[in-house]
Amino acid sequence: RGISSDQRPKRPLTAYFRFMKENRPAFREKNPEASSTELIKKLAGAWKELPASQKQVYEEAKKRDWQRYGEQLAKFKAQLTPAQAAALKEERRRQLARRRSLRAKRELTVLGKPKRPRSSFNIFLSEKFQETEGISPVAKLKKLFDAWQKLSTSQKQPYLQLAEDDKVRYENEMKSWEAKMLELGREDLVRSKKKRLKKKPTETAKQAETARTSLGNKAKLKLKKPEE
Repeated sequence: RGISSDQRPKRPLTAYFRFMKENRPAFREKNPEASSTELIKKLAGAWKELPASQKQVYEEAKKRDWQRYGEQLAKFKAQLTPAQAAALKEERRRQLARRRSLRAKRELTVLGKPKRPRSSFNIFLSEKFQETEGISPVAKLKKLFDAWQKLSTSQKQPYLQLAEDDKVRYENEMKSWEAKMLELGREDLVRSKKKRLKKKPTETAKQAETARTSLGNKAKLKLKKPEE
Protein backbone atom coordinates (compact mmCIF):
# COMPACT_ATOMS: atom_id res chain seq x y z
CA ARG A 1 0.00 0.00 0.00
CA GLY A 2 1.36 3.46 -0.91
CA ILE A 3 4.18 2.01 -3.05
CA SER A 4 4.19 1.70 -6.84
CA SER A 5 6.77 0.84 -9.46
CA ASP A 6 6.82 4.54 -10.45
CA GLN A 7 8.72 5.20 -7.21
CA ARG A 8 11.40 2.67 -8.11
CA PRO A 9 14.69 4.32 -9.22
CA LYS A 10 14.95 4.57 -13.01
CA ARG A 11 17.55 2.47 -14.78
CA PRO A 12 20.38 4.60 -16.24
CA LEU A 13 20.72 5.23 -19.96
CA THR A 14 23.27 3.32 -21.99
CA ALA A 15 26.20 5.27 -23.44
CA TYR A 16 24.52 5.23 -26.87
CA PHE A 17 21.16 6.54 -25.62
CA ARG A 18 22.88 9.20 -23.50
CA PHE A 19 24.63 10.40 -26.68
CA MET A 20 21.31 10.38 -28.53
CA LYS A 21 19.54 12.36 -25.80
CA GLU A 22 22.28 14.99 -25.51
CA ASN A 23 22.75 15.51 -29.26
CA ARG A 24 19.18 15.20 -30.55
CA PRO A 25 18.31 18.94 -30.11
CA ALA A 26 21.40 20.06 -32.07
CA PHE A 27 20.71 17.55 -34.85
CA ARG A 28 17.06 18.64 -34.97
CA GLU A 29 18.13 22.27 -35.32
CA LYS A 30 20.49 21.39 -38.20
CA ASN A 31 17.89 19.15 -39.89
CA PRO A 32 14.47 20.77 -39.26
CA GLU A 33 12.82 19.00 -42.20
CA ALA A 34 14.01 15.50 -41.21
CA SER A 35 11.49 12.99 -39.90
CA SER A 36 12.03 11.30 -36.53
CA THR A 37 13.25 8.15 -38.29
CA GLU A 38 15.69 10.09 -40.44
CA LEU A 39 16.96 11.97 -37.40
CA ILE A 40 17.60 8.72 -35.51
CA LYS A 41 19.53 7.37 -38.50
CA LYS A 42 21.70 10.50 -38.57
CA LEU A 43 22.39 10.23 -34.84
CA ALA A 44 23.18 6.52 -35.15
CA GLY A 45 25.63 7.29 -37.95
CA ALA A 46 27.27 10.02 -35.88
CA TRP A 47 27.65 7.62 -32.93
CA LYS A 48 29.20 5.01 -35.19
CA GLU A 49 31.79 7.51 -36.44
CA LEU A 50 32.50 8.94 -32.98
CA PRO A 51 36.15 8.38 -31.91
CA ALA A 52 36.70 5.82 -29.15
CA SER A 53 38.07 8.53 -26.83
CA GLN A 54 34.80 10.49 -27.06
CA LYS A 55 32.68 7.35 -26.65
CA GLN A 56 34.63 6.63 -23.47
CA VAL A 57 33.24 9.84 -21.93
CA TYR A 58 29.72 8.44 -22.28
CA GLU A 59 30.80 5.03 -21.01
CA GLU A 60 32.28 6.58 -17.86
CA ALA A 61 29.12 8.59 -17.28
CA LYS A 62 27.10 5.38 -17.60
CA LYS A 63 29.29 3.64 -14.99
CA ARG A 64 28.78 6.50 -12.52
CA ASP A 65 25.02 6.41 -13.10
CA TRP A 66 24.90 2.66 -12.55
CA GLN A 67 26.76 2.98 -9.26
CA ARG A 68 24.32 5.68 -8.12
CA TYR A 69 21.39 3.58 -9.34
CA GLY A 70 22.58 0.56 -7.31
CA GLU A 71 22.73 2.62 -4.13
CA GLN A 72 19.27 4.15 -4.72
CA LEU A 73 17.75 0.77 -5.53
CA ALA A 74 19.16 -0.78 -2.35
CA LYS A 75 17.60 2.02 -0.27
CA PHE A 76 14.28 1.66 -2.08
CA LYS A 77 14.12 -2.10 -1.49
CA ALA A 78 15.11 -1.74 2.16
CA GLN A 79 11.96 0.26 2.93
CA LEU A 80 9.59 -2.35 1.47
CA THR A 81 7.65 -4.88 3.48
CA PRO A 82 7.61 -8.48 2.12
CA ALA A 83 4.04 -7.93 0.86
CA GLN A 84 5.02 -4.71 -0.94
CA ALA A 85 8.07 -6.37 -2.49
CA ALA A 86 5.91 -9.25 -3.77
CA ALA A 87 3.28 -6.83 -5.14
CA LEU A 88 5.93 -4.75 -6.95
CA LYS A 89 7.52 -7.89 -8.37
CA GLU A 90 4.14 -8.97 -9.80
CA GLU A 91 3.50 -5.47 -11.18
CA ARG A 92 6.92 -5.52 -12.83
CA ARG A 93 6.19 -8.94 -14.34
CA ARG A 94 2.93 -7.67 -15.86
CA GLN A 95 4.64 -4.57 -17.26
CA LEU A 96 7.35 -6.65 -18.93
CA ALA A 97 4.72 -9.02 -20.35
CA ARG A 98 2.81 -6.05 -21.83
CA ARG A 99 6.00 -4.67 -23.36
CA ARG A 100 6.89 -8.02 -24.90
CA SER A 101 3.36 -8.29 -26.31
CA LEU A 102 3.53 -4.79 -27.81
CA ARG A 103 6.97 -5.48 -29.33
CA ALA A 104 5.66 -8.72 -30.85
CA LYS A 105 2.62 -6.92 -32.33
CA ARG A 106 4.81 -4.15 -33.76
CA GLU A 107 7.11 -6.73 -35.30
CA LEU A 108 4.20 -8.54 -36.96
CA THR A 109 2.91 -5.21 -38.32
CA VAL A 110 6.35 -4.42 -39.78
CA LEU A 111 6.51 -7.91 -41.30
CA GLY A 112 3.12 -7.32 -42.94
CA LYS A 113 1.11 -10.07 -41.28
CA PRO A 114 -2.41 -10.16 -42.78
CA LYS A 115 -5.27 -8.83 -40.69
CA ARG A 116 -7.49 -11.49 -39.13
CA PRO A 117 -10.89 -12.05 -40.78
CA ARG A 118 -13.84 -10.06 -39.48
CA SER A 119 -16.94 -11.70 -38.10
CA SER A 120 -20.36 -11.08 -39.65
CA PHE A 121 -21.32 -8.92 -36.66
CA ASN A 122 -18.13 -6.84 -36.95
CA ILE A 123 -18.88 -6.17 -40.61
CA PHE A 124 -22.44 -5.13 -39.68
CA LEU A 125 -21.02 -2.96 -36.89
CA SER A 126 -18.54 -1.11 -39.12
CA GLU A 127 -21.25 -0.49 -41.71
CA LYS A 128 -23.85 0.90 -39.31
CA PHE A 129 -21.81 2.51 -36.53
CA GLN A 130 -21.51 6.05 -37.93
CA GLU A 131 -25.21 6.39 -38.73
CA THR A 132 -26.38 4.96 -35.40
CA GLU A 133 -27.57 7.42 -32.76
CA GLY A 134 -26.13 7.23 -29.27
CA ILE A 135 -24.65 9.42 -26.55
CA SER A 136 -21.46 7.35 -26.39
CA PRO A 137 -19.64 4.62 -28.36
CA VAL A 138 -20.73 2.08 -25.73
CA ALA A 139 -24.37 3.11 -26.13
CA LYS A 140 -24.08 2.80 -29.91
CA LEU A 141 -22.51 -0.62 -29.57
CA LYS A 142 -25.33 -1.86 -27.33
CA LYS A 143 -27.94 -0.49 -29.71
CA LEU A 144 -26.32 -2.20 -32.70
CA PHE A 145 -25.93 -5.47 -30.80
CA ASP A 146 -29.65 -5.45 -30.01
CA ALA A 147 -30.42 -4.62 -33.66
CA TRP A 148 -28.21 -7.52 -34.83
CA GLN A 149 -29.99 -9.94 -32.51
CA LYS A 150 -33.36 -8.96 -34.01
CA LEU A 151 -32.27 -9.51 -37.64
CA SER A 152 -33.71 -12.53 -39.40
CA THR A 153 -31.46 -15.19 -40.92
CA SER A 154 -32.10 -13.82 -44.41
CA GLN A 155 -31.19 -10.30 -43.29
CA LYS A 156 -27.95 -11.56 -41.74
CA GLN A 157 -27.04 -13.60 -44.82
CA PRO A 158 -25.17 -10.82 -46.71
CA TYR A 159 -22.94 -10.22 -43.67
CA LEU A 160 -22.42 -13.95 -43.16
CA GLN A 161 -21.32 -14.24 -46.79
CA LEU A 162 -18.95 -11.28 -46.47
CA ALA A 163 -17.45 -12.91 -43.38
CA GLU A 164 -16.90 -16.16 -45.28
CA ASP A 165 -15.26 -14.24 -48.14
CA ASP A 166 -12.99 -12.52 -45.63
CA LYS A 167 -11.95 -15.90 -44.21
CA VAL A 168 -10.92 -17.01 -47.70
CA ARG A 169 -8.99 -13.76 -48.17
CA TYR A 170 -7.23 -14.26 -44.84
CA GLU A 171 -6.25 -17.87 -45.53
CA ASN A 172 -4.86 -17.03 -48.97
CA GLU A 173 -2.88 -14.07 -47.64
CA MET A 174 -1.61 -16.10 -44.68
CA LYS A 175 -0.33 -18.89 -46.93
CA SER A 176 1.68 -16.38 -48.96
CA TRP A 177 2.89 -14.60 -45.83
CA GLU A 178 3.92 -17.82 -44.09
CA ALA A 179 5.82 -18.94 -47.17
CA LYS A 180 7.70 -15.64 -47.05
CA MET A 181 8.41 -16.09 -43.32
CA LEU A 182 9.87 -19.55 -44.00
CA GLU A 183 12.16 -18.02 -46.61
CA LEU A 184 13.29 -15.46 -44.00
CA GLY A 185 13.96 -18.20 -41.46
CA ARG A 186 11.07 -17.18 -39.19
CA GLU A 187 9.48 -20.61 -38.68
CA ASP A 188 8.40 -19.43 -35.21
CA LEU A 189 5.73 -17.25 -36.85
CA VAL A 190 4.19 -20.03 -38.93
CA ARG A 191 0.93 -21.47 -37.53
CA SER A 192 1.63 -25.12 -38.34
CA LYS A 193 4.85 -24.90 -36.36
CA LYS A 194 3.00 -23.59 -33.33
CA LYS A 195 0.36 -26.31 -33.56
CA ARG A 196 3.02 -29.02 -33.67
CA LEU A 197 4.69 -27.59 -30.58
CA LYS A 198 1.39 -27.46 -28.68
CA LYS A 199 0.66 -31.17 -29.19
CA LYS A 200 1.35 -33.22 -26.09
CA PRO A 201 3.06 -36.63 -26.61
CA THR A 202 0.87 -38.23 -23.95
CA GLU A 203 -2.30 -37.07 -25.72
CA THR A 204 -1.01 -38.32 -29.08
CA ALA A 205 -0.25 -41.73 -27.55
CA LYS A 206 -3.71 -41.91 -26.02
CA GLN A 207 -5.32 -41.05 -29.36
CA ALA A 208 -3.29 -43.76 -31.11
CA GLU A 209 -4.24 -46.30 -28.45
CA THR A 210 -7.93 -45.37 -28.78
CA ALA A 211 -7.72 -45.72 -32.56
CA ARG A 212 -6.08 -49.17 -32.26
CA THR A 213 -8.74 -50.34 -29.78
CA SER A 214 -11.51 -49.11 -32.07
CA LEU A 215 -10.05 -50.89 -35.10
CA GLY A 216 -9.60 -54.07 -33.05
CA ASN A 217 -13.23 -54.04 -31.94
CA LYS A 218 -14.39 -53.50 -35.52
CA ALA A 219 -12.29 -56.44 -36.70
CA LYS A 220 -13.78 -58.71 -34.01
CA LEU A 221 -17.30 -57.74 -35.05
CA LYS A 222 -16.55 -58.59 -38.69
CA LEU A 223 -15.25 -62.03 -37.67
CA LYS A 224 -18.34 -62.78 -35.58
CA LYS A 225 -20.87 -61.92 -38.33
CA PRO A 226 -20.36 -65.04 -40.51
CA GLU A 227 -20.72 -67.30 -37.46
CA GLU A 228 -24.03 -65.69 -36.52
